[in-house]
Amino acid sequence: MARRRISAAEGSAAARSWAQAQEAGAATDRRTLATAVRYLLEELAERAPGSSVEVRVPPFGVAQCVEGPSHTRGTPPNVVEMSPQTWMELATGLSTWQEAYAAGGISASGTRADLSGLVPLI
Repeated sequence: MARRRISAAEGSAAARSWAQAQEAGAATDRRTLATAVRYLLEELAERAPGSSVEVRVPPFGVAQCVEGPSHTRGTPPNVVEMSPQTWMELATGLSTWQEAYAAGGISASGTRADLSGLVPLI
């Protein structure tokens, strides 16, 4: 089970606020975006426990997920990295993995780095 730092109520509220801002074409404040990103990374780690894939969303967070061989030192063999905007779009279903990857919004390396079966989360 993933260690939660953000409560479900706080994380859900931040994600909803981000989604509403997207619908209105408005910007989300940095704190709300950071909370939403971190909460949804925690949700990913909860739903796909493990440590074979590292998902990076700089500058806000990182999550270890997906069962399989784990790494102990250096850069893990399966790394996924994307912007906070791309992560939020994937996690909330505004974009698909295939769309974001084709558009160059996702950097993914390793045989387990395809998260298309794990998103959207909400």
